[in-house]
Amino acid sequence: MRIAEISSPDIRHQSNGHDHLLAQLDSLIKQTENRSHTNPETLTTLASDIKQILTQLSQLAPFSSNSLKLYIWKLSYRLWNSCVDLSNAASISRSSSAFSPDAVANLRHVAADLLSLAADVSGIPSPAIKSASFYFKTGVVWHDLKKYDFASGCFEKATEIVSKLDISRSSDSDERKLLLDINIARSRTAWEVLEQNLAITLLNRAKCLLFGLFEHYKSLANQYLTFAKSALSKNETNSLNDALKLMNEALELCEKGLGEARTREETTELKGLKFKTLRFISAIHLQKGEYESVIKCVRVLREGSFDGGDHHASLPVLAMKAWLGLGRYNEAELELRGMVEIKGIPECIWVSAVEAYFQAAGTAGAETAKGVFLGLLGRCHVSAKAAVRMAHRVAGDEGDGVSEAAVKLRAKVVAELVSDERVLALFVGDAAAKERIAMHAVLWNCASILFRSKDYEASAGMFEKSMLYLPFDVENRILRAKSFRVLCLCYLGLSLIDRAQEYITEAEKLEPNIASAFLKFKIYLQKNDQEGAINQILAMTICLDFTTDFLSLAAHEAVACQALPVAVAALSNLLNFYTSGKPMPTKEVVVLRTIVTILTRETGNESEVLKYMKRAHARTSEIGANCFFGTEEAGRREQNWLAVMSWNFGTNCGKEKKYELCMEFLRLASEFYGIRVDGQVEENSIMVCKSLILTVSAMIASENQKQIALTNNEVKQALELLDRAGKILTSLSTGILDPDLFFMYTFNAYDIQGRLGNSESQQLLVKSYASSKACKPEYLLQIGLAASQGPRSNPQVAAFALNECLSALLSCPSPDYQNVALTVRKLIAVASIHKGDTDDDAVHRMYKQAYRIMVGLKEGEFPSEEGKWLAMTAWNRAAMPVRLGQIDLAKKWMNVGLEFTKQVVGMENYRSCMEDFISRFEKKCLELSSSKNRP
Repeated sequence: MRIAEISSPDIRHQSNGHDHLLAQLDSLIKQTENRSHTNPETLTTLASDIKQILTQLSQLAPFSSNSLKLYIWKLSYRLWNSCVDLSNAASISRSSSAFSPDAVANLRHVAADLLSLAADVSGIPSPAIKSASFYFKTGVVWHDLKKYDFASGCFEKATEIVSKLDISRSSDSDERKLLLDINIARSRTAWEVLEQNLAITLLNRAKCLLFGLFEHYKSLANQYLTFAKSALSKNETNSLNDALKLMNEALELCEKGLGEARTREETTELKGLKFKTLRFISAIHLQKGEYESVIKCVRVLREGSFDGGDHHASLPVLAMKAWLGLGRYNEAELELRGMVEIKGIPECIWVSAVEAYFQAAGTAGAETAKGVFLGLLGRCHVSAKAAVRMAHRVAGDEGDGVSEAAVKLRAKVVAELVSDERVLALFVGDAAAKERIAMHAVLWNCASILFRSKDYEASAGMFEKSMLYLPFDVENRILRAKSFRVLCLCYLGLSLIDRAQEYITEAEKLEPNIASAFLKFKIYLQKNDQEGAINQILAMTICLDFTTDFLSLAAHEAVACQALPVAVAALSNLLNFYTSGKPMPTKEVVVLRTIVTILTRETGNESEVLKYMKRAHARTSEIGANCFFGTEEAGRREQNWLAVMSWNFGTNCGKEKKYELCMEFLRLASEFYGIRVDGQVEENSIMVCKSLILTVSAMIASENQKQIALTNNEVKQALELLDRAGKILTSLSTGILDPDLFFMYTFNAYDIQGRLGNSESQQLLVKSYASSKACKPEYLLQIGLAASQGPRSNPQVAAFALNECLSALLSCPSPDYQNVALTVRKLIAVASIHKGDTDDDAVHRMYKQAYRIMVGLKEGEFPSEEGKWLAMTAWNRAAMPVRLGQIDLAKKWMNVGLEFTKQVVGMENYRSCMEDFISRFEKKCLELSSSKNRP
């Protein structure tokens, strides 16, 4: 409000010094009154100039002329009013560029100094109070501008002025209020510059300036309360105690002020301040953990006099938290449920209360929290954000340390909460779009936790609830498809295949991608529909977002479901991507190895295994061993694995008489073993040699099994294989030469050379074998037996092999007379069949040799059956000469047979018969001879 100008008497009698300074001052003040000079720079310059004149004028003080003082007083008021006009104009125009609060505050400060310079003026009531008022108001302006040094100076100047007054004589309410306000303002400035002790001291001094007035009690109590709240905000060690002391001071002032209140309005106002202070005191006790004190404060508030107690919305929260702190959950629940009856309770308060209760009560308080939340829906403002916050609090986060049962119970409560129609209504409309997203995320995370704990039923329910917060629009189509897919997984986990198929069908309609295709594949596996699963693998490969990793994953799933053909089909499709030459995450040899491993889990898959083994060999030839197998130790392991598997399958097929498969596997084994030696020349060479020789053995065995002779091409192939094996055998050192291997090579080579009609090669082979250290009698016997029979027999080779065998057997320390007898029999047969009667002496020598072998042996050492055979065949050889009248030849063979009967146990009867026949034969021969000699 503008201060009226005060008329002054004529000051023409003043001195010239005063006149000159006052004239300058008047001129400068006029400039402040001129609206065209109100820019910040001008005002700052004017303030500086006025200060200089004021300094000069103060040197002439004190002034004896009352008229001069009155004129200075007038100039001060004009300057002050000009500052008021500038401030009012700035508040209306709100133009910050044309107004400088600091410059105007400087002018106010100058006006206050100018008024103070005039001192006492006759005719002006309470000039000191007015001067102090100027300083007080200027200090307030400086305080608002946060120029606390200037503010403090103004308040101290005002205090200095009023300290000279007799307060007891002051009866004007405005003057008394000014005295209190100066002290409070000075205290407030001291608090801002962190001089808390001075600030509190100044407030305590202000207690002497209350004068029993309601307004004074209220102002001082409010300031104590303000300082207390400021102390609480500092979070320092002693801040709670300091704040509590200040609150108690405010409370005491409120109680004293109530005794001084004169009207109902004053009483209500102070009562409200008292209740507010008590609520703050309760909050401080709660922070300090003094729960009993909190309960006492709440009771005092609720039982207060004067129109009933306090029913502020924070009281149930304070009481509930205190009861929780005391561990009395029933009382806390009653306080929480009592909040439902309070209409219009602020959302932040009841949400905080429910959270605090749930945090203390844990899972057991979930139902109560839900009930309170739903109860408040119709009585208080509830936002979608609050619903999200509540659902998140009840659901919790992973790693909260709660048991699985507690997680399941919480999820049930959350599901009931979020599916309530009243809660769903909060999320309707575009305004709640962010909250819908947040609620969906909360429910999705809760469902994911349940899914990871394998509680698929609860997880499915929660995922379905999360879909309530997904709008049916194009933007959320992908999220809905994702939800359908995860629901499919849940029902797969519950073995509800039909439900799972329904969800994945819906997902595929919304977003046909590889994830949906793969889940359909899983469903086919669960249904044990292997044909459908294999067809679905092909469908997966044409998806736009397909990657080969899904084929590996499909194979893994198929193996887990024991659908081995499906796993092989998946990996076979994966192999097709290697021919393009693009980089693949897994080496091709690993995929092939995995296929073979899967196939070996079931019997009867030899043909399939052979197919993939051949592919491995073909790819090795195509891209090179280093690219296919890899390098260093890893590559060597892969190469060796394929070689060993080919060998094992070959030998197993041979044992099962699957000779064609055996031949193919062993041929592959020879190729794999021969790919790379890597410092193991002899070891790999031996395996190559074995594989080659056994391959030819399998070819011959297959021929015998099928009764179909080998073709010329097959014979040539066998010969090539044996040539390779022969070269390897030649290169091997004698110490590591396997006798069995060398025999098989010789035996097979003999057979193949016989097919080609190379008898000389056959003889060289057998002679070479017989002269080697690896030669064994039993193997020579087998060669001799083979050479002595069949359409491609070779009597020369047979005789040589059998003779060498007989010599080797007899040279042993403990000869095997069973084999000796067999060898002798075969030698006799060879000589008899192939030489006939042209070399009877040779056959006779064989019998005589057999006889010499038997002489001196223990009973039963020489096979009796073979001895009988020798005796009987020798005797029978005399039959023809007897008929032909070759008496000497007949006697020779009969004597040989008779000699054998003497060496064989059990032929006594035969011997007696033979002796009788010989005697009769000789007698008859004599008779014939005598008759011939008669004339």
